[in-house]
Amino acid sequence: MNKIAFCFPGQGSIEAGMGRDIADSFRGAMEVFERGSAASGLDLERLCFHADASELVDTAVQQPALVATSLAMLAAIRDRGIEPALAAAESISLEDAIALVRERGIAMAETAAEHPGSMAAILGLEDEVVENLCRRILGVWPANYNCPGQIVVSGENPAVDECIELAQEAGARRTVKLKVSGAFHSPLVARAADRLRPAIERVRFEDPVAPFMSTVTARLESAQRMAPLLVDQLTAPVRFTQAASELMREGVKTFVEVGPGNVLSGLVKRIDRSVKAVSVNNLAALDKLHETLAET
Repeated sequence: MNKIAFCFPGQGSIEAGMGRDIADSFRGAMEVFERGSAASGLDLERLCFHADASELVDTAVQQPALVATSLAMLAAIRDRGIEPALAAAESISLEDAIALVRERGIAMAETAAEHPGSMAAILGLEDEVVENLCRRILGVWPANYNCPGQIVVSGENPAVDECIELAQEAGARRTVKLKVSGAFHSPLVARAADRLRPAIERVRFEDPVAPFMSTVTARLESAQRMAPLLVDQLTAPVRFTQAASELMREGVKTFVEVGPGNVLSGLVKRIDRSVKAVSVNNLAALDKLHETLAET
């Protein structure tokens, strides 16, 4: 049987006007923005529908805006009769999900201001080569395993710059300094994890209605593991390559990216070109989803 995995984009997939056409067409999608605004204290409708992308760069704002947009699109998918899978797997409420990600964004932004750092994508080197470079340089760590031959490193500014230089000497096809405000997914933002932990511990996590794949462990995880994993996620690398590969070994042949952009869909195809990857990032893509899934 062809299994389907639903995945949700992270920071960097922002788009001006994201989610507006979906919200205009589906009442349930608009309710996500309304309920999310009340839970986060942000005007998510204004931010997502009308703000310039430059306003959404702020980590404290971008994360709840992204989650709200993805959950609104998920609500529209369900309205069409397609039942996919934390908030998507109904392990926590919509309000808890957006309130938590608002706290997460604030904690990350504050910690980044206290401990400045940067991130850079390194393309064209084996994972092991980049890992060895990070071991040689004090203050830089692998942060995102995006796909084979593409790793993001994170750390102190001089250390990231040195890693870029050595990666180029080692034959990297390209290196890109990312436009982020801190060294996320590294030990430099450990204070953010400490600040977020009490908020996470106040939330009750129910067993997910569908299997939940963690990009921290690259394993299917239970409700009992979700709270500590959400804390660990701040400082641990994002193991998207490993998580997607494990889902493929579990029989997943179709990946549906729910939210703005199409970053994850592109990464999935780079991991394994034999699987199908589609993005539901606007009304037109939603209209095609039934047809796409019928072909699987």
